[in-house]
Amino acid sequence: MRVLVAEDDRSLRSVLERGLRESGYVVDALGNGDDAVKWLRSYDYEVAVIDWRMPGRSGIEVIEEVRRHGVKTPILMLTARDAPVDRVTGLRSGADDYLVKPFDFDELLARLDALQRRPPLKVSPLIELGDLRFDPATREVTVRGAVLALTATELGILELLLRRSPSVVIRRSIAVQVWDDEADAIGSNTIDVHIARLRSKLAGSNVVIHTVRGAGYRVTGPSETGP
Repeated sequence: MRVLVAEDDRSLRSVLERGLRESGYVVDALGNGDDAVKWLRSYDYEVAVIDWRMPGRSGIEVIEEVRRHGVKTPILMLTARDAPVDRVTGLRSGADDYLVKPFDFDELLARLDALQRRPPLKVSPLIELGDLRFDPATREVTVRGAVLALTATELGILELLLRRSPSVVIRRSIAVQVWDDEADAIGSNTIDVHIARLRSKLAGSNVVIHTVRGAGYRVTGPSETGP
């Protein structure tokens, strides 16, 4: 999953970027608010972490600007401002959650995962389809209890397909969400190769990845039909 991090503190930005990458995210890390607005309006992010105080537009201004332009990306505001009035201001600006510095990184991950589960609301953090289970907390995929050995790229593709199921996910969305540089995947057979490997590993399950010609891919369970 692709996440935007906008934080002007270089050392903290580096910690966030490294930790999120190690947790399976593709990360775009920026240091000012003006760039954050441009990137949020240009790319389809699963979630964003926005600092309040930044050069250029503040975090509040970033959120208000992108919300005015219809950007619905779930946003976690990150700030040292912990007064109730600040929390109210942040949430009313359009932020979906608010985390005060200093923070526990595991709590940050849990909040990001919760934000991604919010639309539509899921009772369980597990993503289930047929006999396949994906646990975002452990980053494990199991089929009837057996753990599948997936690469980070394969897991990223499968997670995206599962979260969007039963909708079709276009190739560009896969490239943007899973690869650091989408140009590495667009215009080549890279995505097809990874899909083929993923299909092979899912062969023992009742979950199927369908190719939708001219569009992309969708994943279905045993009670659903293909394209």
